[in-house]
Amino acid sequence: MTADLKHTLPGAIAIVVLALVPLLPVPPFWITLLNNIGLASLVAIGLVLLTGVGGMTSFGQAAFCGFGAYTTAVLTTAYGFSPWATLPLSLIAGAATALPLGLITVRLSGHFLPLGTIAWGLALYYLFGQVELVGRYDGISGIPPLELAGHRFLSGQSIYYVIWFFVIATAIGARNLLDSRVGRGIRALRGGGQVAEAFGVDIVRAKLTVFILAGIVAALSGWLYAHMQRSVNPTPFGLNMGIEYLLMAVVGGAGHVWGAIFGAGVVLILKDLLQRFLPDLIGSSINFEMIVFGALLVTILQFARDGLWPLVLKFAAKRPTRQPAAAGSLPRRTMPAVGTPLLRIDMARKAFGGLVAVNDVSFEIKAGQIAGLIGPNGAGKSTTFNLITGMLSLTSGSVFYGGEKLSGMSPRRIAKHGIARTFQHAKILPTMSVLENVTLGAHLRGSAGVFKSFLHLERQEEATLLAEAARQLERVGLGANMHRPAGDLALGQIRILEIARALCLDPTILLLDEPAAGLRHAEKQELSALLRKLKEEGVSVLLVEHDMGFVMGLVDHLVVLDFGTLIAEGKPAEVRQHPAVIAAYLGEVAA
Repeated sequence: MTADLKHTLPGAIAIVVLALVPLLPVPPFWITLLNNIGLASLVAIGLVLLTGVGGMTSFGQAAFCGFGAYTTAVLTTAYGFSPWATLPLSLIAGAATALPLGLITVRLSGHFLPLGTIAWGLALYYLFGQVELVGRYDGISGIPPLELAGHRFLSGQSIYYVIWFFVIATAIGARNLLDSRVGRGIRALRGGGQVAEAFGVDIVRAKLTVFILAGIVAALSGWLYAHMQRSVNPTPFGLNMGIEYLLMAVVGGAGHVWGAIFGAGVVLILKDLLQRFLPDLIGSSINFEMIVFGALLVTILQFARDGLWPLVLKFAAKRPTRQPAAAGSLPRRTMPAVGTPLLRIDMARKAFGGLVAVNDVSFEIKAGQIAGLIGPNGAGKSTTFNLITGMLSLTSGSVFYGGEKLSGMSPRRIAKHGIARTFQHAKILPTMSVLENVTLGAHLRGSAGVFKSFLHLERQEEATLLAEAARQLERVGLGANMHRPAGDLALGQIRILEIARALCLDPTILLLDEPAAGLRHAEKQELSALLRKLKEEGVSVLLVEHDMGFVMGLVDHLVVLDFGTLIAEGKPAEVRQHPAVIAAYLGEVAA
């Protein structure tokens, strides 16, 4: 049996079992429970995208269910709309609500983010109870059932297939999205966002995208709920349900789409069993089941912090790795003529309050040149890198690239010019494969958006991006490791991975922050050979490095900083004899 078949077989069996359940002589309650699991799964899938992947905790998703439910309830009962005609309008209502809330919420961080979602979740719940149009706390009844080809979905058994069709389709679409260029940008948000931003991901847009998507799938759940129950009121759309939905995503496995469905099943089945059997076991009708329910969930999270779905995956067939398919090559950037001025830093200054980290520094890098930026610890080298790439804003001064002023541009716009970088403290996404980490560097070289990715219509572009990443990994000697989780690599390999990722941008200039740190002597020689080869291809390099033997034998030009001030500049042989440089490294007595 092939690996692909082994991987798809369990999913196919699960779908067949789901399809057969209503045809079996099972109690009607089972169907009702499975319908509720399906509705909750939709919200939990949105939370996997938002919280588990995007890193934004939300307690207010139940409110978006309310917008989907109330939109179809009002339009079908008061204005005579067909239920199917209200589906796109309910999804638009969810998106339209998520957009302004998202613009506010995604800019929050730390504990302010979940507190913000609690605030608007409560506000929207009370809004539903006060608006006359939606029936206040009494709600709306008499909602017509769904109808297709003359068949009215009046029973739980009939609407069961509609609910689970949407659940499976949404789950597949979400998986497609996460395995795409857009999805990599979203997944990179959990790494803090700096890496994603450095390679062209619009951080605010990525967060807003996933926030709106989570709102849309929650509205879909609300739409289905309204036509299943045929009445709505504010009770299912309050903060309590918002907390419960988040628990489902976390218990299942917040980083796994299929885990959302599993988590919804675990939570709702466990809750029902406790409510039905616990009073008889303890001989009391007091609401102890919620206490036991909470304790059990805490226990699960204590022993399976990544959720239960990863435990299930251990017993399932391993998912086949994504082999880069044969694909066309990406267009290449035209390199500037060797020797022409490329990057110029003019009186750059960065002050953090009273501390001046970079003090009116000026220097220039020419095309086709390998330049070194050296100095003792705390000299301002990495800060200078951050000023060039837009990670930090200048207090004063300017940065120019090919005569164009970069100062004030976002890191994304600067990356578009062909300026790629690595980081002093290696920034990788440890749970993603080496190949996916490197493919993130090619983000700006693709164009497929959310819609194409969700429907998996970007296959050709995705294959091209993956092939480019594989080529760069082979180029730096990491081809054999491309399918390993990046977190399994040694530090030296991670440094090389960062260079491969930077090369995926097709840069004109590489900014390498301590690239030789953690490398053995032979690996440093290989890195040196790679950088010389890049120079021959027209790529300029500016590197920060503490290994003076490595630097002196490689660079054409040296810039030396000390306490944020430029103290020497020129050819390596000249700079190493400069009295100020000797004093900075060895002290005044040695000088």
